[in-house]
Amino acid sequence: MASNIHFHPGSVTNAERTELFGQKGVTIWLTGLSASGKSTIACALEQHLLHLRKHSYRLDGDNIRFGLNKDLGFDETSRIENIRRIGEVAKLFADSGSITITAFISPYKADRNLARELHQQSSIPFIEIFVDAPLQTVEARDPKGLYKKARAGEIKDFTGISAPYEPPTDPELHIRTDEVEVSGAVQMIMEYLIAKQYVSA
Repeated sequence: MASNIHFHPGSVTNAERTELFGQKGVTIWLTGLSASGKSTIACALEQHLLHLRKHSYRLDGDNIRFGLNKDLGFDETSRIENIRRIGEVAKLFADSGSITITAFISPYKADRNLARELHQQSSIPFIEIFVDAPLQTVEARDPKGLYKKARAGEIKDFTGISAPYEPPTDPELHIRTDEVEVSGAVQMIMEYLIAKQYVSA
């Protein structure tokens, strides 16, 4: 960081936003293998929150990889930088009072921990949710045919096949999508948000 850059704190506090919005800014970080159900749950959760008139926004590959991170590839270095940027953007959205939902594989514990630390440094809640399904289940789903291509060697460094995925060891929530429907997953997340008083019942 350049030495001549200084952070200028705003006059609006998180407490003011919480009181006015009737919700607390928080980041919900969905992590899991490709086809585990992250994006499906994220979309359903965002819809549910909006119907409750809660300000929420979803960050995923469609609005990050085609814009902010379009300069990044899929090698290890690029993936690390991809998640770092997402962590920073999610923190800004949550700081604005939004319930921010991210849906990215984010395969490395260190990168997810960095995202958590960024939030903790600003006293912003960070909820890690492990969207879990056995490899055989996600391979059977394979909506984009990516696992088939990875098995054939057409895609290099594919998480779960030729690149590692490090599952969370202590997530706030662990959702098994081979056992729970999308509606059940949304209910689990909402119950957690209400219990923590991030949203009102």
